[in-house]
Amino acid sequence: MSEEVVLEKLENGVMTLTLNRPESLNALSQEMMDALLEKLPAAAANSEVGALVLTGAGRGFCAGGDVKNMASRNAGGSGSGPSMEDRARSLRESMEISRFLHELPMPVIAMIKGPAAGAGLAMALACDIRIAAESAVFTTAFARVGFSGDFGGSYFLTKILGTAKARELYYTAARVNATQALELGMVNHVVSEENLDNFTLEMAQNIANGPRVAHHYMKKNLNAAEWGTLEQVFDMEAWHMTRTGMTEDHREAARAFVEKRDPVFKGR
Repeated sequence: MSEEVVLEKLENGVMTLTLNRPESLNALSQEMMDALLEKLPAAAANSEVGALVLTGAGRGFCAGGDVKNMASRNAGGSGSGPSMEDRARSLRESMEISRFLHELPMPVIAMIKGPAAGAGLAMALACDIRIAAESAVFTTAFARVGFSGDFGGSYFLTKILGTAKARELYYTAARVNATQALELGMVNHVVSEENLDNFTLEMAQNIANGPRVAHHYMKKNLNAAEWGTLEQVFDMEAWHMTRTGMTEDHREAARAFVEKRDPVFKGR
């Protein structure tokens, strides 16, 4: 390819993946989805990564699916091209992007400016933490183009906002600005455009410098809390608490507490 559609940077334990189609507000092309499906599992397996930041180049985070390409494909008529089953299978494979973001062993932060729409919103919601610039705008968008929704947006939005608000936002495709998103709990922080990078990367760096094994098991506990019973979560917490109590990071933190200093974590 002449230009990378997903830029990757790893610095001091923080991996930043930047969706790089700014001319289309980072609308998802097949090439971009393929790149994410390659880079996210690789990040999961990389012991140097303590936190991951997902963001977009230019004025937007991600405008969702590439509607212009959809329109050009549809112009060819329904009698040509892949079958419905093949299309559904291909889409389902691409939707693994949201699962990877949700289940990566390290915390994932979405750094959002401009539009986060459709599948772009779903990917942001799949992340652990969302930090928005004042310019951020959120919308499910699907109703505007006659779609029902994909990439797990209905799951994540319901978990974060509750079923009543999630249904409203899907049925109306209303636009939610950054202030409204903060009030709803859709994002964790809203900062000025000029402070977005520094604020986000400082948080990511603090996380990456923390106890990475503990973060891994924390994320497992928190994800289990979305689907498990209280008893199942208790069982997981007991095992994970015991496991993290055996790490070097725990022993270092205990020593640091006694010595009244900050711990130096090594991620093991």
